[in-house]
Order: sequence, then structure tokens, then C-alpha cells
Amino acid sequence: MYLQVVGCSHHETALELREKLTLGTAETCEALRAWRQRFPQVEAVLLCTCNRVELYTAAAEPGAPTPAEAAEFLAGRRALEAAEILPHLYRHAEEAAVRHLFTVACSLDSMVVGESQILAQVKESYQLAAQQESAGPLLHATFQAALRAARRVAGETALHLRRVSVSSVAIGGFARQIFERFDDKHVVLIGAGETAEETLRYLRDEGAHQISIINRNFPRAGELAARWQGKAVSWEQLGEALATADLVVSATASTEPIVTPEQFGRIERARFGRPLFILDLAVPRDFSPLIGRRPNIYLYCLDDLQEACRRNQADRCRELPAAQEIIEQETARFLGDLHHRAAGPIIAQLKQGWQRPKEEELQRLLHKLPHLSERDREEIRRAFDRLTNKLLHPPLESLRDESHRGASRVLMDALARLFQLKD
Repeated sequence: MYLQVVGCSHHETALELREKLTLGTAETCEALRAWRQRFPQVEAVLLCTCNRVELYTAAAEPGAPTPAEAAEFLAGRRALEAAEILPHLYRHAEEAAVRHLFTVACSLDSMVVGESQILAQVKESYQLAAQQESAGPLLHATFQAALRAARRVAGETALHLRRVSVSSVAIGGFARQIFERFDDKHVVLIGAGETAEETLRYLRDEGAHQISIINRNFPRAGELAARWQGKAVSWEQLGEALATADLVVSATASTEPIVTPEQFGRIERARFGRPLFILDLAVPRDFSPLIGRRPNIYLYCLDDLQEACRRNQADRCRELPAAQEIIEQETARFLGDLHHRAAGPIIAQLKQGWQRPKEEELQRLLHKLPHLSERDREEIRRAFDRLTNKLLHPPLESLRDESHRGASRVLMDALARLFQLKD
């Protein structure tokens, strides 16, 4: 198998270029159909995320596509020049390509190591390629092995257990200590920052659906509310929204607190002692720190969350050697199985090739010895079988050993020439 990956990621390539190259689901399907027309004998899977664009290809014979052809294909989907993107692309081939895919699927190559979204994205990309029939038996085996490696890392290490993004720590690490469920909670989002919206995404994943969005720019609040199936609330109704809220995410660009202790005192009387979780993501802070001293008020700022993120990241780093060892094991296992399957036809031809002369010589001998009993004849047959197996054992054993080490191609070619085997 000739496997390679050509692509770019957040490690070396600026966001501006990744944005130009990335494709949506419909565009990916169209690209894969175009690939099949141009390279009908080459399997392909196209992985596009916000942090990477990678083209995985596999073929039975070497030669296609070259990195330049892959760059031309990726650039052509966006009417770019191949020369513009080629310097920013990396290429991994054979074992390095397998190890790279396994590392990506296991989330060791992610911007946030251990994040869980990439495995779903790898799986979705593979399924799209399967639906478009651009992924054949070679990439089927490769991606199935990658998913197996990812399952092992998830099951045998604690890499995914420690949340390391501000949003995931806020909801999974802090809000979960206060609320057992979110589907019955009123969530108020103040502002429209990227981090605040990401936190809202986590809350929606946890089941929250009663969402009020407040922004000084009311049309902006309306756009965000439409995107998240929430309700836009005017800035003048901030106090009323806080009075009924269970969980608040705030990230405005205000230079002064938008809620002071005095203002919150009036809001607090309308809450009747119900607990309130406030996630203040603004710099400077939107809520006065003094508000967090009030009973049943749980106020967290960015510093609180980032310290938890740093601790969790350190815990994840301690899990990296175990995860990397699993990737090495699964890479060796996959390549060994793959090369062993590739050696199968050679082994079968060797056995078949030796079977005919053995039978011819056996029959010639038995024909000359017609007086032998059936028992003697059977003993001679077994002797011929044992001799053939002993003669075949060294080359077959060497081929099996080399195949598991991934170095069987040279030996297979030598055996094919020595024994005049067909392709």
C-alpha cells in the first residue's frame, strides 16, 4: 500500500490560509467526486476542520498523487494557485502517514490536546468518503485502525478526562458542582464574544434550551438568538433577566462593571435566595467581585478558570507518554497486519508452486513400486509433505517476520524473481 497525507494545520499554517482551503460537507462531497474522476485508482479521504485541512490518499501502486498534484487539487477547490499553498503544506508517507492519522484521531495533534471533537470529525470525514466511494479497502482499514487507536487512548488513559478550555472548565468543572441538570435552567448570555458563545455551545450540549441573549446592539443579540434558538432581550431589561436567571455568562467590552453591588442588591431581593452561577469572562470584569461574597452566588472570573485549565493541562501532559505508546503499538500492529496480508498471495503461490512437482514425483515413485501396501503408500505421502513443508519453512518464516516489521516488499520481490512467481 502506498499511503500519504498532504495538508496543513494550526502548527505551521496561518488561519487566513486554512480558512481559504477548508470545505463544508457539501463541498467535500463534490471534491471527492472530482477526485475520483481525476484519480480513479487512488482512494481519498478529505479531513477539514477549523484547525486542519488534510488529504489522505492510498493506492496499490506508487506515483500518484505527487505533493504538487495534491496542492493543485486542494487549491483548485477554492480557485487558488497551487504555488501559493504548496510551501505551506506538509507530506507524510507510508508509516509516517499512518502514525500521523492515529495521532490526529487520538487528539494528540490538536490545539487543545485531548479535546474530544476531532475524533468525531475524523469519523465523519471517513464516512463521507465511504459514501462517495472514494475510500476503498486500503483507507477503510487505515481509518478503522485509527478509530481503534483512539478508543484505546480514551479507555486506557485519562487524557480526555481533564477539561482544558475555559468554556469546558466553566461548565463541566464548576457549574456541574452546583447544578445536576441544565435543561430546566434559565441561561442569560450578556455580550457576544467568541468565548461566551463557545460556552453557550457547551451549555446547549448539556441540554440548556431556555436562553436569553442581551447585547447593547439589539440586532446583534437578535442574530445570536436566532443562531442558538434563544430570545433576544433589550439592554434595559438586564435586571429583570438576572432576577430570573440560574446561570449567567457575561463577556462585554465595557470598561466599567455592568453590575455593581448596589445594583445587584435590588436584583437579589427578587431572587428569593435561589442559587446563581455567574461566569464573568470579561476583561475588565463585568460583575463586581464583591457580588461573589453574597450567599448562594457563585461568581467565577477568567483567572479562576485559567488556573483550573493550567492544572488540568499539566495532568493531561502526564498522560501523553501512555497515549503515545498506544499510538506506536497500534501503528506497528496495523502495518504488520497490512504487510502480512500483502504477503499472503506470495505465500499461497509458493505453496502451490511446490505442490505440483511434489505430486508429480510422488506419483512417479508410487508407479514404480506397485507392490506397496496402502499403509506404506500413505507413509511415503506424509514423508513428501513433511519434506516440502521443511523446505518451505525458512523462506515463509522469513517472509512472515519481515512482514510484521513492515519490511517485506524487498523480500517478496526477491522471492517472486527466484521462484518465477506471477504478479
